[in-house]
Amino acid sequence: MQIAIETLVRAPVAAVWKAWTTPEDIVQWNSASPDWHTTHASVDLRVGGSFSSRMEAKDGSMGFDFEGEYTEIVEHQLLAANFGGRALRVEFIPGEKGVTVCETFEAESTHSEQQQRQGWQAILDNFARHVEASR
Repeated sequence: MQIAIETLVRAPVAAVWKAWTTPEDIVQWNSASPDWHTTHASVDLRVGGSFSSRMEAKDGSMGFDFEGEYTEIVEHQLLAANFGGRALRVEFIPGEKGVTVCETFEAESTHSEQQQRQGWQAILDNFARHVEASR
């Protein structure tokens, strides 16, 4: 099953792209709730290159690595990747009010569709707030 989410980021596409692909930015926005954070991120932005984010509960009770490999890159427009045997597609669509970031990913079977949609949307909303506050 595919899940699609999106948000509007009121910023130029170059700023949106940079924040999405720069490890120093990723560690600032990549969490679904205030009790989680990303402690480390890496990006090798090329087809066949890898990305990784270490996400941990702030109380140290749990954590996991979100990592994958880029399969398609069109600067300022599209990132596609495989992660954990699943596919991810992120589109950056400039418009009058800013950039719409659309993320489509294959669901996993451990959590419900609603839980996955809410968690990924929360991260995407944090991303938009980070970019807008950084301008």
